[in-house]
Order: sequence, then structure tokens, then C-alpha cells
Amino acid sequence: MNDFISVNLIKLKNNKIPNPEIDLRILLNYSRCTKNEIILSNFNKNQINIKKFNSLLKRRILNEPISKIINKKSFWKDNFYVNKFVLDPRPETEGIIEEAIKLCKNNKTHFKILDIGTGSGAIAISLAREFENAAIVAIDISEDAIKVANKNIKDRNLDKRINLKKTTFENIQGDFDLIVSNPPYLSQKEIKNLSNEIKKFEPKIALFGGKDGLDFYREFSKKIDKNLKNGAHLILEIGASQFCDCMEIFRDSGLKFIKKSQDLQKKDRIMIFSKI
Repeated sequence: MNDFISVNLIKLKNNKIPNPEIDLRILLNYSRCTKNEIILSNFNKNQINIKKFNSLLKRRILNEPISKIINKKSFWKDNFYVNKFVLDPRPETEGIIEEAIKLCKNNKTHFKILDIGTGSGAIAISLAREFENAAIVAIDISEDAIKVANKNIKDRNLDKRINLKKTTFENIQGDFDLIVSNPPYLSQKEIKNLSNEIKKFEPKIALFGGKDGLDFYREFSKKIDKNLKNGAHLILEIGASQFCDCMEIFRDSGLKFIKKSQDLQKKDRIMIFSKI
């Protein structure tokens, strides 16, 4: 193996970076001076900007996630721009898109969707791509997150179909056929136990759900009924141990519980309600 590759792999391994080979290859490709993709087995230092590579490597050794270094994260069928002001969209959140497709089998239907806490805009954009006639309102309370979502929306020419707003759900007028949300749901204890990659480089406002992680659901359950049409659906992401608590919280919401679904680790992750 090339000495340059060996030395830098050791640096990553010594700093307990998971998947060091994959990360090294990504960092090399984001430092390259050529059009050709870099492969570790036939690497030549002339292929990269050494100064840029060393800067990126230093950031990774300090536990900054690859996604934040290269400002890109894959979700559903797209790659999204991300930075420290938004959560990385995660595979378990794709369950929201999957369940929406199951509920709305005709992808040409005209209907209204509200995405609460849009962050990078990944959910809203993915739904816009799946449902070509959907009108979507995407909201967030973070000005910095709104800027990221706006970039992702405009990059895909979806700004005429996705109405992006900096506001809270209490201020939303009108009713919707589908409301989706991946809210902050980590408890105080869970926040303390987060890895440095998440703790240092992802926005706490998008993670912390109060002492027990359930603050959003309590507030949401009291008010969301007014924004749903009769027969409309609500799809929520929840923490892995929050199903029973959320069932209790939504018992008096005026909504009917339809189903839950699990992520790839077989953990409860998505709850679906409807308005009768």
C-alpha cells in the first residue's frame, strides 16, 4: 500500500474514526485536481491538492462528520446540501416518505402537505419529487436552517411548489391533507450521551425535546387537529422508546391512531394518525 495512504489511515484509526478507508477515499476525492475518481490501490499524490487534503483530514480527526466537511448527505433519492445548522437527514427518516407513498397511492393527486421542522428541506423535497401535484408548505424556526432548505429547494427548481416559511406550527393557517414531522425528541440524558460527531456538529435545537424528549409531542397534540382536513393524515417520527408515551399523549388529540412502523433496526420509528 502507498506510504501516503498508510500514514493517513493510521491517523484516522488512531483517532478511532469509524470506516477509515471509506472516509479517506472520500477526503482524497474532495481534494483531487483531476477528473478521474481516486482509488486507494493506485493512488498518486499528484492527483490531489495536498494543502486542501490536510485541512479536510484535520477536521475529520477532530470528529467533524464527513457530511459536514463535504456539505453533502444522501437521503431517499437525492444528495442534499448540509452544514452545522441542520441535522443530517438519516435513513430512519425515510420511513416518513415510504409511509406517505403507501397512504397516497396516486402520485398525481392534487393535495396539500405541511412539513414541520423542515431543516435541510430533505423531507419536503423528497415528497415534492414523489407527488408531482402536491403543494407543500415547509416551516422551521431556525433562520439558518431556512437558508439551507432554500438552497436545496432552489437547486432543484422547486421553489414554486414548496412554500418555505420561518415560523412555528401555531402560526400556520389553513388545513392540509398530510402533515409530516421529524421533531426534536432526544431527552436530557440522551443529549449528554451523544457522540462528539453529533454533539459538536449538529444543532441542539433540532435534537433536544425537553427533559424527557416529549415536549414537542405534548404541544403538537393539542393544536394540530385544526390544521388537518377530515380524512387527512399525520406522519410523525418518534424516538425508539417513545411509542407508548406518544400513544398516551395523542389519546385526547381528536386523531385516530392508524399504525406504527419500525426502522431497519426493528425500533419503533414512525407513527401515523388520521383525522376522522
